[in-house]
Amino acid sequence: MKRGKVYLVGAGPGDIGLITVKGMEAIKQADVILYDRLANPKLLEYAPAGCELIYCGKLPDRHVLRQEAINSLLVEKGLQGKVVVRLKGGDPGVFGRVGEEAAALVEHSIPYEMVPGITSGIAAPLYAGIPVTHREFGESFAIITAHDKSKEGQPNLNWASLATGIDTIAFYMGISNLPYISENLIKHGKSADTPVILVRWGTFSRQETLEGTLGDIAEKAKNVKFTNPAITLVGDIVSLRKRLNWFEQKPLFGRQILMARTDTNESPLAKELINQGADVIEFPRWTKTKAPAHTEILENISSYKKILFTSPESVTDFFRDLFDQRIDVRRITATFFGESTKSVYAIQEKGFLASLAAEMDNDLEHILVVGDNSKQKSYEQHDFYLTSYKQVDEQFLPLLARMLDEAQVNTIVFPSSGAVKVFMAEGVNKGLIGKELLEKAEIVCLGEKTKNSLREFSYQADLVPETPSKEAVITCLRK
Repeated sequence: MKRGKVYLVGAGPGDIGLITVKGMEAIKQADVILYDRLANPKLLEYAPAGCELIYCGKLPDRHVLRQEAINSLLVEKGLQGKVVVRLKGGDPGVFGRVGEEAAALVEHSIPYEMVPGITSGIAAPLYAGIPVTHREFGESFAIITAHDKSKEGQPNLNWASLATGIDTIAFYMGISNLPYISENLIKHGKSADTPVILVRWGTFSRQETLEGTLGDIAEKAKNVKFTNPAITLVGDIVSLRKRLNWFEQKPLFGRQILMARTDTNESPLAKELINQGADVIEFPRWTKTKAPAHTEILENISSYKKILFTSPESVTDFFRDLFDQRIDVRRITATFFGESTKSVYAIQEKGFLASLAAEMDNDLEHILVVGDNSKQKSYEQHDFYLTSYKQVDEQFLPLLARMLDEAQVNTIVFPSSGAVKVFMAEGVNKGLIGKELLEKAEIVCLGEKTKNSLREFSYQADLVPETPSKEAVITCLRK
């Protein structure tokens, strides 16, 4: 029987750009992914269609899967001959129990690889403007788990060595033990004036920080109800933050955006918003199955006066079918139209001039509409070239619920009128997205048509960029 392979992958601390190339390659070939709470769920969108997703993360008040069960699942899926990715937040070798999981695989002779990730104890401080070593402030660095297996959950450490022998200390998940940590470091030689910073959700746009000293940080954290997941960094090096705080200066830092989408590909707009410092949750995630080529329509393509493309994807699929069926594109004499600006751009990238559907004249004869199954009913009076079958990926709906619960969405972006309808039908009407979110978040609509579509559902746009471009959206959000 064929044995599979298991990849024990570090996802990094949150920012999906921080995963290694090797880690991303593992995700893209996975048959099964077992993922933790602290692995950014957005990484799962890079998995192949049909990949089985298993949540085994630990929440503060309960364990979804115990470690023994996780080990058994890795063995079970590996013995089934599948490519399995165990996706962990941060680095799997830093408090990630990777050794226990690898040992279980060794016991059953299942091939595996360990793929390092960037650990949060280094990344979170850096995103707060603090390198963990510096020639003037500290040349030694330690990472410490702030919990152990004792009944009280308080780490039994060599406090004297830590207090006097280490310049900078990063405590993982130590918020509940802050009084204990501060007390012991001061008791064993650290000054009560030693700077401390807490970094929660490091490398996300929702990153929060709280600064203080060993003498007052526990009280400060209690007063503002600061909670995990967080890193506690102790040392004089924290003072560098005043000069080096770079991430929180990004134009869209603090923007937590829910973006409606109608296509299966990664949105260039979402990618740019993330580059500018925002967190972006895209909804919904679609699965796509290519429809067979309509050879009869393609062979009679010269009979159409107009061809209307309903999405950028429909453009790609249509021209691929032309090529595969060896239909000479010069047989097309029709004028091209796109339902949206993005569709028009996609047509132009193929070397053809195109206009928006709104600019089409009233002569509705000899029109071919190209699109997926979601558009077919809207154009029943015309010949329809079905490019693909598209449906919401149900496997990602629990992920959406968890992401919305952990984030504090303050902005909703609708790129098109079609995106408004999808958002309402698949999100609001099905109870996945609360109506109160639409009432409290700032709503951005790209274009007047999108704005009017939103108004049909009794909601008003707060912002409409001057043009439906990435640059205009960012400028609008910055203002």
